[in-house]
Amino acid sequence: MSQITFNDRVVIVTGAGNGLGKAYALEFAKRGAKVVVNDLGGSFDGEGSSSAAADIVVNEIKAAGGEAVANYDSVEYGDKIVKTAIDSFGRVDIVINNAGFLRDSSFSKLTDDNWQAIQNVHVNGAYSVTKAAWPYMVEQNFGRVIFTTSAAGIYGNFGQANYSAAKSALLGLGKTLALEGARKNIHVNVIAPIAGSRLTETIWPDEVLRATSPDYVVPLVIKLSSDDNSETGGVFEVGASWFAKIRIERTRGYAFGVEHNISAEDVASKWEQICDFTDAQPAESIISTFHAVGDMVGLDLLNAKK
Repeated sequence: MSQITFNDRVVIVTGAGNGLGKAYALEFAKRGAKVVVNDLGGSFDGEGSSSAAADIVVNEIKAAGGEAVANYDSVEYGDKIVKTAIDSFGRVDIVINNAGFLRDSSFSKLTDDNWQAIQNVHVNGAYSVTKAAWPYMVEQNFGRVIFTTSAAGIYGNFGQANYSAAKSALLGLGKTLALEGARKNIHVNVIAPIAGSRLTETIWPDEVLRATSPDYVVPLVIKLSSDDNSETGGVFEVGASWFAKIRIERTRGYAFGVEHNISAEDVASKWEQICDFTDAQPAESIISTFHAVGDMVGLDLLNAKK
């Protein structure tokens, strides 16, 4: 298999001053990409700002012979980050939406400010950067976008209602943009990394931190960002050298028929069958939902017209 390179490609990596973002930026540069290293320089809970983190990464890339420029804007101002790419390198090909922070608490103790702060960065920030880059990708008929969800976003996690909601939103955004970008060779995928970082170094022992090094996540992002990558709309869990694609399944369910009314008691009487995953099928798209209804009820929802 030929080596993956990014010569003449321009990549934006948000939150690239530490952890996963830094690892992405260094590897893209090593493989020939011109890198916009975005980092606000805030703390793990999103407070404060500093140019130091982004500057350190840029200097490391340049010292190794690569090309990079720093950007210190919040991801909420995606147009400014993309402008840095255009002003510095004339294009933008790849967006790695990685920036984020945590403000955990149980739902009963969650404040409006801590809810909104997480949405602003994880959801609005990823939207803002991708939205600003999108027209350039459409015009050049090429783009690669990575959104970062988490296990909390896929499955939920106690004490992370704000974070889980934000990370779940990125699943829907990524799936939709994969559909909209397909005809323009814009491939969009979502990853759920398991990686040691400054957010976990205080709770995980050294051996676990080593096993969950960001270096074990980077290869997937490089693959999904390559020119030859055809995968789009995928959701992947990755960490500790493990790579897996996940999907949703639906049961066959139970159809009562539309010839008569149905009561809650009717639904309760068939609950085991409704929830039985024997012979389950992948739930891949809205179209697959329409097909499932059609198979069970006999309605052709896809071709229904007045």
